Amino acid sequence: MQTLIEVNNLSKRYGKKTIIDDISFKVNAGEVYALVGPNGAGKTTVIRLVTGLSFPTDGEVKLFGENASKKPSLRHKLGAVVEAPAAFYPYLSGEDNLKLHAKLAGGVKAERIDEVLEMMELSYARAQKLATYSLGMRQRLGVAAAVLTKPDILILDEPASGMDPLSLHLVHSVLREAARNGAAVLLSTHHLDEVVTYCSRVAILEEGKLIDEVNLHDRRQRYRAKVSQIQRAEDILADTDFVRHIKQRADELVFILAEKEDLAKVTATLFENNISLFELMPDTFNLKAYYREQININPRFQERVVR
Repeated sequence: MQTLIEVNNLSKRYGKKTIIDDISFKVNAGEVYALVGPNGAGKTTVIRLVTGLSFPTDGEVKLFGENASKKPSLRHKLGAVVEAPAAFYPYLSGEDNLKLHAKLAGGVKAERIDEVLEMMELSYARAQKLATYSLGMRQRLGVAAAVLTKPDILILDEPASGMDPLSLHLVHSVLREAARNGAAVLLSTHHLDEVVTYCSRVAILEEGKLIDEVNLHDRRQRYRAKVSQIQRAEDILADTDFVRHIKQRADELVFILAEKEDLAKVTATLFENNISLFELMPDTFNLKAYYREQININPRFQERVVR
């Protein structure tokens, strides 16, 4: 799998204050990678460093395998919304703003503007001046501008901030679709309940440090089962090529599949070995609880409570 974003030992200091402290991660083509953490953890700073809006004190950012600081033209292949909806002119309509973005980007066909407006359900407001748009509509127009060129890399800083449920759903759908089409998607977010359903990996930041990285793809392939002969079932399933990891938890077996489609092989194997299966269900991963545990949130700091 091709790595499109590579962050190596990245640090950012302002005077004596360290904002980002030796962070490293990779985002591959077809992945959605989320940066999560409390306010002030450094999420937006990382996004700014990757997009070239800020420059690292130490370390490097590679895009498409090349140092982006030494070859700024690499960033022409990415779409981004950083800190606020993309820069728009309030006296122009939503459509005219996108036309201006298309002209600056070059090579964008007129029908693509129609596509992104429909994608973000803004066709009805295409002729309205941006000044009349709600915050959610402006956010959606920003995402429309970011995906206008069908970028190989898509970077969004808190894309769901201030959004209504409809806007939130649309943005997440766009992110999933971009990844399915082979883009590397990097975003920062507070909305853990949503990202756990489609992100590939999540990096937890705290005070400028990457304290943990969670592989959500594997977590979504995790199941739990109650069986009649728990030790025998564990031994048998552990010896197969379709169960990647298995362990006992209380009176249940918890296992990770090699592929989601392999679940039928588990039930068939248990049946063939005369092991009764009483219960089988996904072992849902609670990212919010895991996040709280990792950063050890003090309840006094209400601004750190994750939505």
